Amino acid sequence: MIPRRTLSLALCAAASLLAAHAASAQPAEGGLPYRTAFEVKPDPALAAKVPQRYRQAGTLAVATNPNTPPTVYITEDNRTLAGREIDVMSAVAHRLGLEPRWVNAGSFGNIVPGLSSGRYDAALANLSVTPDRLKQVDFVSYFDNNRLGLVRAKDGFDGKPATDLMSLCGETIGAGSGTTNAEVVLRQSEACVAAGRKPITVPLFPGRPAGVQAVLSGRIPGFVGPYEGLVYMVSASQDRLALAGIFTVPGDFVGIGLQKDSPLTPVVAEALNSLIQDGTYSAILKKWDLDYGALPEARQNGAILEAPRKAASGG
Repeated sequence: MIPRRTLSLALCAAASLLAAHAASAQPAEGGLPYRTAFEVKPDPALAAKVPQRYRQAGTLAVATNPNTPPTVYITEDNRTLAGREIDVMSAVAHRLGLEPRWVNAGSFGNIVPGLSSGRYDAALANLSVTPDRLKQVDFVSYFDNNRLGLVRAKDGFDGKPATDLMSLCGETIGAGSGTTNAEVVLRQSEACVAAGRKPITVPLFPGRPAGVQAVLSGRIPGFVGPYEGLVYMVSASQDRLALAGIFTVPGDFVGIGLQKDSPLTPVVAEALNSLIQDGTYSAILKKWDLDYGALPEARQNGAILEAPRKAASGG
């Protein structure tokens, strides 16, 4: 087994490599420092649409949960943020003539309540757009998280990743508590039973690092989570983990969370669409090897869930 500290050090080392080519940005007052390699100029026409109170402040309070590289993480100095979320929202804010004031929400579970209470103006943390969340907050879509990964301990793995969720029937497979990934595995368990097979036992963990650590310690044989994050953790595991499954799932759209009925929602969508049109958005996703989830356009709220979805790979 690989000790928790060893895994943490390995992840930090891999994060350092990713951050090496990024430029540092001066944080807004009271915000965390961040790194981005993308310089985006303001669009005066879009900036003029920003509500007056935000224009006067010049900043947006943006929450994140920086423990899931490569989407968002803390770099080698234990302070500076980097990742897809940082690049995307920094580009959106700069296009609007604003500066993001990045805030560590402390946990994934704090993000939606923080938006609802007005503590944050926006949030990016691989936040899936769901009907329940849309009752509490607004969303602007920026990623189609249509792949799930499965990790197992490298020892004993035959080297051929599974692609059909039905292959998990009768197993114990961990997932993150409160995530859409867990919902996928639980629905698959029902499909297993309907097909006359054994259900999947699904222990839940407070986050991806805890679930992966449970695999490394032998507590569970496998853990399902976002493909990109698990690929990253496999690469940082000192050859102790294997990517044992790659599953295509119906489009699980990831969005920028905003306060419910926020006047920022339409202008953020316009800014993101301008980044899609000029190629900045595509360049950001390619930088992180996440271009498989690129969207042709940014949608708002209920229109996100009406977008075409890819078929699942099993069940």
